[in-house]
Amino acid sequence: MPSPEKNQRYTYDDYCTWDDDKRWELYEGVAYLMFGDESCVRSPAPAWPHQRAGGKLHHRLAGFLEGKPLEVFYAPFDVRLNPETGDDTVFQPDLVICDPAILSKTGCKGAPDFVVEILSPSTRSRDRVQKFNAYLQAGVREYWIVDTDNQTIMVNLLENGKYVSSTYGAGDIVPVHLLDGCEIALSDLFA
Repeated sequence: MPSPEKNQRYTYDDYCTWDDDKRWELYEGVAYLMFGDESCVRSPAPAWPHQRAGGKLHHRLAGFLEGKPLEVFYAPFDVRLNPETGDDTVFQPDLVICDPAILSKTGCKGAPDFVVEILSPSTRSRDRVQKFNAYLQAGVREYWIVDTDNQTIMVNLLENGKYVSSTYGAGDIVPVHLLDGCEIALSDLFA
């Protein structure tokens, strides 16, 4: 199938058949284009501040995890949040850290421990509402929302079935709660 149609519901199996060179995500069976709109021949790349922040975060996290059992992955990397109960929610977060036991050939099958979404104009609302709720329901322990425009990071930590949120800004050092001793200086990230 070349690409999904509006007003249809899909599963991960359907998603794997799309061959239109665009990056799609599924949320409860509904397909969403990652960047641009359906008229694009192919999905445009994210803006350079988005790419720079993602690259710096990946570099810092990968360095910290060197020689440890966990690993950080970057998009495109499929995160299938409900593979056992419908397999109709598939996201491609900017960065992911997950238990090696749930890794698959193309991503992870189940809730990762740590997810980073870097806001883009076309995904801003979904990252803050749909993905926030989906990651919460799936049990993602730490969910970061990076806003390159405002140079902030909203850290959402799972506690007693709810996210406790803290926002960090200019000059702050953000602890990665999942990784004891790992910190990200926002002055470096947004420099």
